[in-house]
Amino acid sequence: MISVALMIAFACFGLGLLFCLWRIVIGPDASDRILALDTMVINMIALLIVYGIWKGTAVYFEASMLIAMVGFVSTVAYCRFVLRGDIIE
Repeated sequence: MISVALMIAFACFGLGLLFCLWRIVIGPDASDRILALDTMVINMIALLIVYGIWKGTAVYFEASMLIAMVGFVSTVAYCRFVLRGDIIE
């Protein structure tokens, strides 16, 4: 039963990644693209966690924490660039 739930979760998060990719390609402005990229990071974290549950190992949980930290820093950097024109003052 858990394998069916994991496959449904893989499909849902994969579909979410495709929708975010679509928003990045046709987004009307930069803020939509930044938001879609941040949502893609969240979907990748969820996919890694589901894959870690499926494999039964904790390595993927640690990798998801690293991706979360990098995703947060990149989102802040993109937003600062859009608002101010530079990242480092």
